[in-house]
Amino acid sequence: MGTSDGQPLPEGIFSLLDTDLYKLTMQCCVLKYFPDVAVTYNFKNRTPLMKFTRAAVNWLQQQVDRLGNIKLSKDELAFLQKKCPYLNPAYLHFLSTFRLYPARQVRLLFHPENDTGSDSDIGSLDVHTEGLWVETILYEIPLLALISEAYFRFCDTDWTHEGQIDRARDKGLKLLEAGCIFSEFGSRRRRDYHTHDLVIQGLLQARTQAEKQGWTGKLSGTSNVHFAMKYDLEPVGTVAHEWFMGVGAITNDYEHANEVGLQYWIATFGEGVLGIALTDTFGTPDFLKAFAKPIPEYTIAVAGAAATTSSAAETDAGTTDLLGNTAPPPVHAPISGARKTQPRYADVFTGVRQDSGDPENFIGMMRRFYDEQGIKERKMIVFSDSLNVELCLRYKAASEAQGFLPTFGVGTFLTNDFTRRATGQKSVPLNIVIKIASAAGRPAVKISDNIGKNTGDEQTVADVKRRLGYTEKTWAAGDEATRWGADKDSAA
Repeated sequence: MGTSDGQPLPEGIFSLLDTDLYKLTMQCCVLKYFPDVAVTYNFKNRTPLMKFTRAAVNWLQQQVDRLGNIKLSKDELAFLQKKCPYLNPAYLHFLSTFRLYPARQVRLLFHPENDTGSDSDIGSLDVHTEGLWVETILYEIPLLALISEAYFRFCDTDWTHEGQIDRARDKGLKLLEAGCIFSEFGSRRRRDYHTHDLVIQGLLQARTQAEKQGWTGKLSGTSNVHFAMKYDLEPVGTVAHEWFMGVGAITNDYEHANEVGLQYWIATFGEGVLGIALTDTFGTPDFLKAFAKPIPEYTIAVAGAAATTSSAAETDAGTTDLLGNTAPPPVHAPISGARKTQPRYADVFTGVRQDSGDPENFIGMMRRFYDEQGIKERKMIVFSDSLNVELCLRYKAASEAQGFLPTFGVGTFLTNDFTRRATGQKSVPLNIVIKIASAAGRPAVKISDNIGKNTGDEQTVADVKRRLGYTEKTWAAGDEATRWGADKDSAA
């Protein structure tokens, strides 16, 4: 293990908030509407030629076991109460007593190519998570971060942290000078915790310099709640594909899954709160059908009701009923002073997030959509798919030309950008994902706007495409195996 100023560097995960904000917001919704639904998650290495060693997997197992020791601190709870007022008291009470149980919820399997029993044996890794959705939803980000750390601690080791602050600062300066509004989105595929910390420091230096220069660009925050707390940044994010994937699997009503997901989201947080919509779970064209619909006239249960235990498995039936169920709408109740014209989802959401397919095609599609709906307000597009400085500047110009406010979630390009000491060649990041695989006993799938990001049971993927009339899409830049470059000299 390396050192910094003579002190050992931190390893692994030691805070429940060392995760992305959208995991907490989704957990809040799941607690309200699906507290007793069982799910599974599967791991996929989209860079399969990058193998693991037995030593890496053994270290990973130790770190996963330690996740069971983590709980929310009083200071962390106070931070959430201050910075995230949309997280209701009932959910925060739940989170304050929440614990992970990796011994029964997470299974790691190492598949050596030639099993000699040695720590140096190389092979592939399987990771399977299962349990109640409300309890297992927080594993994805720490598991991915740990898997990446294990690989670069034991497999590709010819690199150092030297220069990471400068590198992040220089990237931040280029974005800020160009007028970009961006957030740090690098939790899932970071090289390790220390790299993430150095990157945030570099971006803060860039922000300070940009403010002195009077540049219009802005560092709007970080998706990582722990680092938001550590450096007094805004925690940013809204929702992930997992929410719509889970809703689709639970209801088996893919024709209305996007609409139901939007209904429950607004019923939890309200209109105009956490207002960036993710469009591509089942393809953006299908999402836009739901996005154009009026928001139903119903209200929600009394704020803070019932969600007061640390585990839905320990909740009695009465409490579970109060938390909600999957029968639409969530609550049947008249609204006092109801509006004559109900706004559409597209009216109340600030904008949309682009996360797959051709971004410039997406810009055109959204421009046509808003124009057809007669929506004149300037809307935001958040770009978050494998960005670098060049792409941010390109998509900024294209978005502004169509009347949008572009912002950017920059991840792996910031937190896993290294070169090998011996050769000077790029040390390629792992392209890894963990996705919900089933919910309520049915497969959960993601279609996306690019065939390379199709996820889940192949038969269900094909069935959902047929049901939705999905048109297959490919994108020349969408090869997930080489998205961050090809590792021609893998250390493992």
